[in-house]
This record gives sequence, C-alpha cells and structure tokens, in this order.
Amino acid sequence: MFSKSNLISTIVTAIWSCMGGFLLWGVLIDPFLQGHLGSATGLMKEPIDVMYLVIGCVIQGFAFSTIYSKWGSNEYSAGNGLTFGIWVGILAGFGNGLIDYATSNMLDLTGALTNGLIYVVFFAIMGAIAGIVFKMTSK
Repeated sequence: MFSKSNLISTIVTAIWSCMGGFLLWGVLIDPFLQGHLGSATGLMKEPIDVMYLVIGCVIQGFAFSTIYSKWGSNEYSAGNGLTFGIWVGILAGFGNGLIDYATSNMLDLTGALTNGLIYVVFFAIMGAIAGIVFKMTSK
C-alpha cells in the first residue's frame, strides 16, 4: 500500500486529478454543462476551497493507485491502466451520474450523460498514467 510505486503513482495521479479536472470540467465542458443545469441553484462555491480540493485529489489519487496496484496484477501498462480507468469512469460517471439525475436537479439528462462521458475520459487518462508509473517503478 505504501510502496514506492504506489506513492509515486499517488502523487502523479493527484496532480492529474487537480489539473485534469480543471481542464476537463473547468475549461472544456463547463460552457456546455451551463446549458444543461437542472433547477438547483447555488451549487458551486465561489471561490473554491483549494486546500480541500488538493486533499480530495490526493485521497482520490491514493485510492485509485492502491486499487489499481491490486487490479493490475503485476501486468502494469498504459493499456491495462486505461482499461481500469474506463471501468472506474463508468462506475463514477454513469453509475453515480444517473443516480444523481434520478434523485436531484443538478443536471438534465443530456448534461448527466455528457458528464458521465467526461468522467470516463478523466479516469481513463488517470488509469493510463497509473499504468505507466507502475510499469516504470515496479520490479
């Protein structure tokens, strides 16, 4: 759990979590999602709490890397990590996204499905990164 590979992967995936999340949701998809908001208001914090964002990204990177280290079964690669990330993205993006759509007014259905797709892309990239790091740092 606290192996060199896992710790390096945690750092690199946490950086992707912060920067990639900002790139995908904050820059690329935000204008589209603004047109697909549900009736809920005041959802987003202005300004964001950077300290808790960073802590959350580190926790996400550590959990993702730890689970991948078990799933990868010492056959680590970018492709193996990409596949793992796609499944995590499906779980988080489409699974949770459709549950949120069914129980809240955050996004309309088009927004929820698009957001689910972005989750798949986000975690697929995170998985590829983790796969590369584990391959380079594992014996």
